[in-house]
Amino acid sequence: MAATTMDKPRQLRVAAYCRVSTDQEEQQSSYQAQIDYYTDKIAQNPEWRLAGIFADEGITGVSAKKRTEFIKLMKLCEKGKIDLVLTKSISRFSRNTLDCLTYIRMLKERGIPIIFEKEGINTMQMASEMSISMLGSFAQAESESISHNVTWGKRKSFKSGKVSFQYARILGYEKGEDGKPRVVPEEAEIVRRIFSQYLNGHSINKIKKELEQDGVMSSTGKPIWSPAVIRNIIRNEKYIGDALLQKTYVVDFLTKKIKKNNGELPQYYVTGNHEAIISKELFNRVQEEIARRGNKRKVSEKNAITEHGKYSGKYALTELLICGRCATAYRRVTWARNGNKRIVWRCVNRLEYGKKYCKDSPTVEEYKLQDAIMRAITLMGEAKDEFVGTLKDSLRLALTGKADQVDTFAIKKRIDELNAVMLDLVQVSVKSNAGADYFDDKFKEISDEIKKLQETLKKQEQRQMIEQNNNLRMVEIFRILDNADFSLAEYDDVLVRRLIENVKVISETKIQVTFKGGFEIEQGLQ
Repeated sequence: MAATTMDKPRQLRVAAYCRVSTDQEEQQSSYQAQIDYYTDKIAQNPEWRLAGIFADEGITGVSAKKRTEFIKLMKLCEKGKIDLVLTKSISRFSRNTLDCLTYIRMLKERGIPIIFEKEGINTMQMASEMSISMLGSFAQAESESISHNVTWGKRKSFKSGKVSFQYARILGYEKGEDGKPRVVPEEAEIVRRIFSQYLNGHSINKIKKELEQDGVMSSTGKPIWSPAVIRNIIRNEKYIGDALLQKTYVVDFLTKKIKKNNGELPQYYVTGNHEAIISKELFNRVQEEIARRGNKRKVSEKNAITEHGKYSGKYALTELLICGRCATAYRRVTWARNGNKRIVWRCVNRLEYGKKYCKDSPTVEEYKLQDAIMRAITLMGEAKDEFVGTLKDSLRLALTGKADQVDTFAIKKRIDELNAVMLDLVQVSVKSNAGADYFDDKFKEISDEIKKLQETLKKQEQRQMIEQNNNLRMVEIFRILDNADFSLAEYDDVLVRRLIENVKVISETKIQVTFKGGFEIEQGLQ
């Protein structure tokens, strides 16, 4: 009988996974280069047989669901048609920690190793569960880093004057021949009209109604105005030639969910970026009015002092006048007796519930109230210098009394160092004979320190934002006082709105006027 030849060892069915994250031209060449590289690499190894090159082009790595080739590869692995998977790096495989761990574990259970060439890691040689977890964490951290780099790149371009403009959505500007924003005179007049009307006490709905009645077209060329569009106009700093950057941010780089930035992240303000349509003074006065209306009290039910209602621009005192007995708002009432009309202000509790909640709040005649308020404003003008000096001293003490600031640069540098140590530790754990528990303890120790440092950074950012807001508030109060006309003899709703925080009715003969910034003056009702 002839001798039988020994069966040749079965070649491993090897597949490679490639991915580039954008469809830009330079990335396309990288994409093709990866395919060529793995095709040659597998063909040159006599123990390997090509089982397929799976490549996703122009697709993000943060979600496996969007990577059709990746999913196809995983399904073949599940069916037992792949013995080995090659990929350039962890980040090419997945930038989502959960996805990365899920697929690494799935393939490991089936005896299918993944070789990450850049890191020099074979997943079948990893004994520590923590080291496997760290693989996904580093991939996700790299994706976050890329996202942050893109963000910082945009900020740098903003600082150099390259502010993004959505001309189709912003009334009053068009793109000029030099590529910069250029004022459209006709539209600019509409913007000025909206700002002026709002400051003069018009509600958003009233402005909307008047614009539509006059046939004024919106930025989209439609005769119907949205209240949201008007609100955005009066809040948009671009109309004073400036630009506030990072008004929104991506909450989760995996889901790409966007959220309004309410102080969670630092914002960057670019001044003098383009030609202004309105003055900074007018803009600041409107922002103050927006805040005042947002904090107004309800006047239609008992517990009004803690609730919010719809703004009514008819009378300034509707939002400012409160009862000294029960702290509820006052309401304007017309009394008619024997053919004679009198305008008075009464506590809402007394109006709606009699003496049940407020037994003896006084009723105040409007002309006496307005006269007392104007006299208080005159006194405020006379004491303005003293008041401003006191505020400045308080601000100076607050700033000099702050605790030592945290060195954010040093903390960020330390976090980078710890991340580098962590990656080195993952690579060492693959080749070491030490037990998994040893590496798990080390991983936890480093992770805990990183977490603590990140919490310190977050607290510092929040502290800086609070200080910045307080400083801006003080500056705004100084500006109001410097520009206010305290010499007016007749009552003026606009002036009252600009200067006064609230007016408290103390008794039938006395009120207390509190100005913005906290300065108080008691004034008799004559």
